[in-house]
Amino acid sequence: MPLPTGDVIGILGDNLRLRKSVLPLPTKVATKWTEGLDLPRGGDTVLYTGMMYQLIPYIEGLVKAEVKFGDSWLAKYTGLGRRVNRIVNISAFMARPSAAERAVYDQVPINVVHLLRKAGVEFGALYEDDLYSGALAYDLGLDEVVVEHARLVHAVFKKRGVKTVITIDPHTTTMLRSVYPTVLDGYDVEVRSYLELLAEKDFGSNGHGAKQLGGEVVMHDSCVFARYEGVVDEPRELLAAAGVTIREPEHTGRQTWCCGGPVESLYPAKAAANAGKRIEELRAAASDGVTMCPMCFVNLSDAAGATMRFKDISQYLREAYTT
Repeated sequence: MPLPTGDVIGILGDNLRLRKSVLPLPTKVATKWTEGLDLPRGGDTVLYTGMMYQLIPYIEGLVKAEVKFGDSWLAKYTGLGRRVNRIVNISAFMARPSAAERAVYDQVPINVVHLLRKAGVEFGALYEDDLYSGALAYDLGLDEVVVEHARLVHAVFKKRGVKTVITIDPHTTTMLRSVYPTVLDGYDVEVRSYLELLAEKDFGSNGHGAKQLGGEVVMHDSCVFARYEGVVDEPRELLAAAGVTIREPEHTGRQTWCCGGPVESLYPAKAAANAGKRIEELRAAASDGVTMCPMCFVNLSDAAGATMRFKDISQYLREAYTT
């Protein structure tokens, strides 16, 4: 059975308010992906991860811990755990992914850096000031905490002179582009997904010499990208220019089906069931799947097991355009 929902939401909200993230990460872990890339510190335009990809192995570990504790006598002490967590970050002890697990997700921002450089985009990074966007807290209805955190993120942008943010995942994109303007006065930061930016530069045919990958993949659209941000055509155009044949599942584009996230942190069994249904659709179209969201990647990969292979779209694009 799941842990008490109110207490789980409370722990995540307390973490965001007290520690700037629903699952606080050590700075060394959050910025590991920047090593060896020689990215300028700050600037008018920055690549902003929102820590989404870095957080996923920790969220997955936390979900597994929740399932384990939910079936034990410890579940009744979740409320006490929340009170302790306000003093000591107990969530850090519940999820400890290996370096190899973290490296899988760190590879995505690294891929994006190489793609943007190939496209001639000049940008920097905020390193330790690349803060979580508050996406999960927003999804869970923690409005006051989200507004407070949004002010903090906006203050960082103003302090660093940031005018344009390039994002790498749907959730950070919609938080910074569609949510923050509704809760902050004077918010005027331009927000572009790297997929939109590459497509706008006609990346596939503008002399960048895409390697023709061949093969076919089934496209899983992110609910957030497709429904809220209108990012549907761009990933298809970029893959098609690389010679990839795109297969569409029954529900696709703006009518896409959810991967099961982000409710896995509250209702793991329901999230897994939803992911299983989506896998049936995707598997009927192709055995290789492409995602553009870290939540989609982990939920669908777990649900598919050995029956399908998933890659983040940045992996395909980097292979096609930078090798």
